[in-house]
Amino acid sequence: MGNWFSTGRALVPSQYVHSPDRTDKTNAVSPKTEGNIQRCQAELKSYLKNRTKNLSQVTKEDGSSTALNKIYTELYITEGGSGEVNSEHEVIDLECRRRTSEERKIDLNDIFKPLSNEENPPQRVLTKGIAGIGKTVAVQKFTQDWAAGEANQTTQFIFPFTFRDLNLIKDKCWSLMTLINHYFDEVKDLETSDYKNSSVLFIFDGLDESKFPLDFKKNETCRNVTTTTTVDVLLTNLIKGELLNKASVWITSRPAAATKIPSEFINRVTEVRGFNDEQKEEYFQKKVSDKVMAQKIFDHLRSKPLRSLYIMCHIPVFCWISATALQSLLTETHKGELPKTVTEMYTHFLIIQTKVKHQKAYQEGETDKDLIMKLGKLAFEQLQKGNIIFYENDLKSCKIGLEQAAVYSGVCTEIIRKEYGLYKQEVYSFIHLSVQEFLAALYVLETFIECGDNLLPSQTRVKVVAEKGELPVILLHKNAVDMALVSKYGQWDLFLRFLIGLSKDKNQELLQKVFGFKGRRPQSNQETITYVHEKIKKLSYTDKSINLFHCLNELGDQSLVDQVQKYQRSGDVSKISPAHWSALAFLLLVANDELDVFDLKNYYRSDEVLERLLPVLRASKTALLSDCNLTDRCCKYISSVVSLESCGLEELDLSRNNLQDSGMMLLSDGLKSPNCKLQRLCLKECSITKKGCQSLARGLASNPSHLRELDLSMNKFHDEGLERLSEVLNKCSLETLRLRECGIRGNPLASALSSNPSHMKNLDLSVNSFGGQAVTQLSGFLKHPDCQLERLWLYNTKLQKDCAAALVSALTSNPSQLRELDLGGNNLGDTGVMEITALLKDPNCKVEILRLAGCRFTDRGCAALASSLKSNPAHLRVLDLSRNDLRDDGVENLSEFLAEPLCQLETLNLKCCTLTAACCRSLTLALSCSSALKELDLSYNNLMDQGVKLLSDWLRKPQCRLEILRLSNCTQSSCESLASALRLNPSHLRELELSKSSPGESGLLSDLLKDEQHSLRTLTVTG
Repeated sequence: MGNWFSTGRALVPSQYVHSPDRTDKTNAVSPKTEGNIQRCQAELKSYLKNRTKNLSQVTKEDGSSTALNKIYTELYITEGGSGEVNSEHEVIDLECRRRTSEERKIDLNDIFKPLSNEENPPQRVLTKGIAGIGKTVAVQKFTQDWAAGEANQTTQFIFPFTFRDLNLIKDKCWSLMTLINHYFDEVKDLETSDYKNSSVLFIFDGLDESKFPLDFKKNETCRNVTTTTTVDVLLTNLIKGELLNKASVWITSRPAAATKIPSEFINRVTEVRGFNDEQKEEYFQKKVSDKVMAQKIFDHLRSKPLRSLYIMCHIPVFCWISATALQSLLTETHKGELPKTVTEMYTHFLIIQTKVKHQKAYQEGETDKDLIMKLGKLAFEQLQKGNIIFYENDLKSCKIGLEQAAVYSGVCTEIIRKEYGLYKQEVYSFIHLSVQEFLAALYVLETFIECGDNLLPSQTRVKVVAEKGELPVILLHKNAVDMALVSKYGQWDLFLRFLIGLSKDKNQELLQKVFGFKGRRPQSNQETITYVHEKIKKLSYTDKSINLFHCLNELGDQSLVDQVQKYQRSGDVSKISPAHWSALAFLLLVANDELDVFDLKNYYRSDEVLERLLPVLRASKTALLSDCNLTDRCCKYISSVVSLESCGLEELDLSRNNLQDSGMMLLSDGLKSPNCKLQRLCLKECSITKKGCQSLARGLASNPSHLRELDLSMNKFHDEGLERLSEVLNKCSLETLRLRECGIRGNPLASALSSNPSHMKNLDLSVNSFGGQAVTQLSGFLKHPDCQLERLWLYNTKLQKDCAAALVSALTSNPSQLRELDLGGNNLGDTGVMEITALLKDPNCKVEILRLAGCRFTDRGCAALASSLKSNPAHLRVLDLSRNDLRDDGVENLSEFLAEPLCQLETLNLKCCTLTAACCRSLTLALSCSSALKELDLSYNNLMDQGVKLLSDWLRKPQCRLEILRLSNCTQSSCESLASALRLNPSHLRELELSKSSPGESGLLSDLLKDEQHSLRTLTVTG
């Protein structure tokens, strides 16, 4: 499956693109018809306004309800995403998730409006979000705002459906009009033409609960609203745009079910991310009427030891659970500690819910404990089947009567919620998957304690009989840990956390006291802790180890975390074991700080440590892994991380590691994933040959939309590898490409750049050998009117004078974009440099950095260069003319440019240019006219004491703002001149380098380093 299209353009034929905010003016309607439409619209709005005004369509048993607008808190919704199946456990995923810079926040009522970079609005929108995150409430709010006349008023009709309702009629045949009229009697008078001429939005909530095959390939075409067919056919034709092709469609789904809709039929993907930090606080202020208490609850959850609870508050349902439990405890003047773990929170929540039950629903002789065990059995059996929705027969199989189930009805008010489908048939679910997992764990644990039955699937699933009284709970814990570790997608991770947390004596005593569960002697959980420690040591897949640390946290064990902190403080990393590195990963993840940058060099440089810290890598935006002794082994780990939908990694630097071609083959697998969001990939000096380059190209070709910068410098893949890589350039939007010292001649690359010229901004081809044909093709790219290149590095590419002329001619034809040009290390001579002057003279030229080091030109070429710069002096900031035979005459000419009032040069490099003291007078006079220069390199010239004295006179002047100075062959007298000048103007120079000088002669300058009033901080003297 390819990427979801998220820009709202070109996925469907243009004639199908229609905005709910845009009415069709080509089909005029009669006043009578228009009046009928307006009347039906008014009645539909009235009905939907009343239906959506409360948080739940089903009121509480006591007849009360919560007004939607009173409690609704804005959700954090983002635009964009991939259509790949998300197989990660939704809560575990949430704990490792970080926002990426690509995320674009979008307001709920704007999801059908075009973004700033879009011409057309999206017609079909898919909104993803984990269970309980607020998708259904978002639909309710959107509908309420429309019905109340507050948003999206150019949409004439909104028809909200749920897949739960539609599941109940999936085997029946309907026409679209019949289906609409059955749900919305208010529009029964609409004619067929009214649907065609109106702006209509269909909402289908809960795709993950759909029982329909949704066969988009085989289903027959249906284009008439009166044609009778199956509901499945109606749905697929509506979504494809065959039926009412101007209508808009909004679908909501949990991430794992999103691919039921092929990506070519979706114009925009949005994701409900729940509450951000500000929205969490706002929710508690709205939910809890006592503002002091609300703040106390929020502060408790935000405290550092409770990071896991605070992260889960991204889920609105968990906010409600926390608010319910903590508000009750604080109201009752709770004397004990407030809940600090997820298990403690859910235990108190369960206790509170039983206090508001209705005793009339109990069967004769039934207790709280009996009902909880029934609910637990239901939860566990449905969890085993992977069900979050169940029906009357499922309740009956657990001996739960419908009258009892009714007690637990009402959205977000009790343990189970009940909703009515068409014909008033009930469907049931727990209010959140985590509640189902909690009750399932409670049922399994108490069954084991009371009966000795191990309900978990295992190779030795038999009833265990204790030899001496009570059965040790470690037997169940081992089974549960093993089961969770082998589950591929973490389905049992939170269940395990609850099971271990409920085994804690503190929670057992509470359950026994409140519900009458079987009492047991206090048991040490040390065996469980030891067993979990052993598993952590052996684990290679580190996301599993993070959950095990959460389990240890439930038991109050912080030993591994405490040890790693101790070793870190002491700086003794030699004692840190693999388990300790996993502890560090857990510690970093639960810290309150955002993990923007992960630098492996701050910890330990090895594949083994990186493997243990992968969850941190996954949660970071930038990973600095250069020079870390990594091998191809690490590429497998990294590939698995960037393939995850929740991975936020955008920049990855693997430079100077021995990854080889085998590593590129492994890394390519991750780059192919639509979930990979890497924007910057640096693989400098990684022993990659043409084979590895080809593997890398295959990966990038499958997912080219994100990458903006690629650095493959100092890998010898030659033109054979470059040829395959060049094919990718036609598809991607790469802005920076670095291929320094790769043994290439440039022919394939130049051709590819010419075919896709509008994105590349920075191109480094230094230390390669370019022939005339490659330069000709590169010149064609530079001449292209769409070329946006800003920086071109061609240092030491064996360019000859005629090549320079061709390049400059190309650059002159399109000079306004270029900001940096490096032609150093090429044998250009005076003739070649004179060619460059044509570019610099152009009034449209805005080059800021020019490097011509080692180009073998003389004072003659320098005179031409200075003259061109003088005619266009305002833009240049950096000029590198080092290692050329400029002599004093060349600098005399250059000084005329430096004296120009508009000259803003900041860095001047004249290293090794055969200069003497004679040039220093004109140079310093010119520099005295401006305070712009910050860096000056005059090293490896023969300035003598006289030249340094002239420089020192300039350094004394208040307008001198020089920060970095490099000189050579300084004598005692030269050092005295410099020291005297710097004492008179101490506030700017911070770095001084004296090469080929005696350390003994720099004593006076060394004294300046000790002066806190002086800016000099670095003095380098080399003999």
